[in-house]
Amino acid sequence: MWRLRQYIKPFLPIALAVMALVFLEVMATLKLPDLMSEIVDLGIAQGDIPLIWRTGGVMLLVALAGAFCAVLSNLLGSLAATGLGRDLRIALFSQVERFAPQEFNKFGTASLITRTTNDVQQMQMVFLMTLRMALRAPLMAAGGVLMVVKKDSRLAMILLALIPVIGVMIAIVLTKGVPLFKSLQHKLDRLNLVLREQLMGVRVIRAFDRGMHERERFGRANLDLTQTTLKVNRIMITLMPVMTLLINFTSIAIIWFGAKRIDAGLMQVGDMMAFLQYSMQILWSIMMLSMLFVMLPRASASGERLVEVLETAPSIQDPPRPLSPRPGAGILEFKNVTFYYPGAEVPVLSDISFTARPGQVTAIIGGTGSGKSTLLDLIPRFYDIQSGSITLDGVDIRHMAQADLRSRLGYVPQRAVLFSGTIKENIRHGKKTATDQEVAAAARTAQAADFIEEREEGYDSYISQGGTNVSGGQKQRLSIARALARKPQIYLLDDTFSALDYKTDAKLRRELARSANNATTIIVAQRVSTVLSAEQIIVLDAGRIVGRGTHQELLSHSKVYQEIVASQLDEEAVS
Repeated sequence: MWRLRQYIKPFLPIALAVMALVFLEVMATLKLPDLMSEIVDLGIAQGDIPLIWRTGGVMLLVALAGAFCAVLSNLLGSLAATGLGRDLRIALFSQVERFAPQEFNKFGTASLITRTTNDVQQMQMVFLMTLRMALRAPLMAAGGVLMVVKKDSRLAMILLALIPVIGVMIAIVLTKGVPLFKSLQHKLDRLNLVLREQLMGVRVIRAFDRGMHERERFGRANLDLTQTTLKVNRIMITLMPVMTLLINFTSIAIIWFGAKRIDAGLMQVGDMMAFLQYSMQILWSIMMLSMLFVMLPRASASGERLVEVLETAPSIQDPPRPLSPRPGAGILEFKNVTFYYPGAEVPVLSDISFTARPGQVTAIIGGTGSGKSTLLDLIPRFYDIQSGSITLDGVDIRHMAQADLRSRLGYVPQRAVLFSGTIKENIRHGKKTATDQEVAAAARTAQAADFIEEREEGYDSYISQGGTNVSGGQKQRLSIARALARKPQIYLLDDTFSALDYKTDAKLRRELARSANNATTIIVAQRVSTVLSAEQIIVLDAGRIVGRGTHQELLSHSKVYQEIVASQLDEEAVS
């Protein structure tokens, strides 16, 4: 938990104010039984009415002061705790945004969601309890011990004998409970993973009638979490009833032995009442500390999980002194590029060399698993290559700032991704400052204007999460419009025409060639019809370039390309 001190540090002034208020509250609480003893022994016993009124007035003022301090300390503590939770969530979100796919694969999306929500909540809760209890309980216990010893040192031996027993109980409970807390958070991760997969794949589950199987799978994960939670709670909750039982027996013992000492004239009635109050304060303070000790292990486990994310260095880093290519060109060159996925023994791409120039379309085609999408992912630096170089206008992209590099790219992924919001907002993800005219122009080029304008609210129509209220082809066209709105130097289109019919595909490519005639365009495609007009077609097979040239050139000398064309001849009129 303390490894998160840089996030706690800004709230230290508030924490000190809370501690000062808690100290005043404790002093007021410790004073009240002494004043009550004075009223009983001096006021009521001797019939001194003015003393009762005077001391009672002081008691009222002290009680009000203590209540004011308690309310104010709770308010400030809540502000500090919620502020800490806010800052931790921002820090986690910012860190995750910098992660490369390698780090996402390491943690998993479900685990990152759990860490950003549940683990932060645990830290927030324990921080608030620490501000209030970590000072209040020891002060109350220490002050109470001093007061009971002052009232009657012999009767205080009952409490002194009880405190070690309570300490041993707390130690036993924590020893058994702490190892289960990390397991509990991991099982919560697992439950979130299963639930997320089922929500994202609900159509596939229904289509293949796998609802029963998925319910059983969720049930197993849920039962596993439930059993671990019950096990932890059974261990932890034994502390509370046993502590309550001990407190009640202690009260009986104090009253029993106190009555004997009053009968012997060694103690006043008011002193015994004050002694009983101080004893309860001591025991309840110990109980509050035990509650804090119960929460600390789980918060500690959550803190370690948060630190693990925050201290994970992204594998893709900006250079200390980034370079920037000259503006306005856009020549992209691969030189002997070889790339392995993390942990792989065989390279996905081997010895890749080609140049993509402005005003030209470079198409990449090949069989499934040939490395087409991987090649495209190397350009925005989603991964870094192991050997060779990728240069933009003569500057190695690893020597550029990631933001600078990506600001020059218009990327359309293979799986179209839309965000919840309006159509206009989704297109403006490409360029935040795009005007309504630029948004409409991008939509027209992407062949999306027709279906947008048919909607009642047009560009203000709402897109649901994941774009589930539009078709696959419409999602792809909106994704292309988002990239077009950016007007980048380089377009990266990863099989973005696969969900379009041939007519729309042809119209879109024609409009794209017109609007992006000065940009470098790299298209990954499955269809031969998509790459027919490309100035340069690169044929990949098992991660290697096995053909390069125009459509006609490849037809004459590339066996792999000939096979691809032959496999599609029945569906397309390719010549």
